[in-house]
Amino acid sequence: PVLDLDHGPSGVIGDRAFHRDPRVVALLAKSVMHGMLLAGMASCGKHFPGHGFVAADSHHEVPVDARTLAAILADDARPYEWLSTSLASVMPAHVIYPKVDALPAGFSARWLQDILRGQLGFTGAIFSDDLSMQGASGAGTPTEAAVAALEAGCDMVLLCNQSLDGGTALDALLDGLERALSKGRWQASADGEARRLALLPQLAPLPWDELMHHAPYLRALDRLP
Repeated sequence: PVLDLDHGPSGVIGDRAFHRDPRVVALLAKSVMHGMLLAGMASCGKHFPGHGFVAADSHHEVPVDARTLAAILADDARPYEWLSTSLASVMPAHVIYPKVDALPAGFSARWLQDILRGQLGFTGAIFSDDLSMQGASGAGTPTEAAVAALEAGCDMVLLCNQSLDGGTALDALLDGLERALSKGRWQASADGEARRLALLPQLAPLPWDELMHHAPYLRALDRLP
């Protein structure tokens, strides 16, 4: 689920956000996560610690959110605090919060390890956002960005929409990561492997016909306006 707050100016978040109020966002997101779980899917909350305040679109620009850490934690990051034991995974934003760190959140050990894990108590997996986005461009090539994200605390890195030309960009990234690992530029993590494995389905999903007659599903339909 998108956990960003609808502050108004962001076109890329816009109506992807559930609400402006973090309490409403957390409540609705938890319902979405529950529904996904019934269908056999884990959840990933994004974009930590919040992409809704800035107008710039990180697909095409490097957004900068100049608020203080206290302001962000008191508002946009609250859903992550409240859902820290429920979310299976989290995706950080390609947004720079200069009063906290000079690096975008997805490349920042301060955001991922000190704040998300240490302060907010999140124990699930961390995905990078798409490394081909403009918001990740400051980290260098996809391989350099992937190494930076892994070293900052990501468990998995994403390079999306790169299947053209036989997926050469993906092959280059995999080869680059293997070379970087052999040179000690990043370290494989047993804890990260455990978090990745925990994302695999633990229970069989309800078949669609059963779900259609499942009491919580029917009750949810009754609540729709």
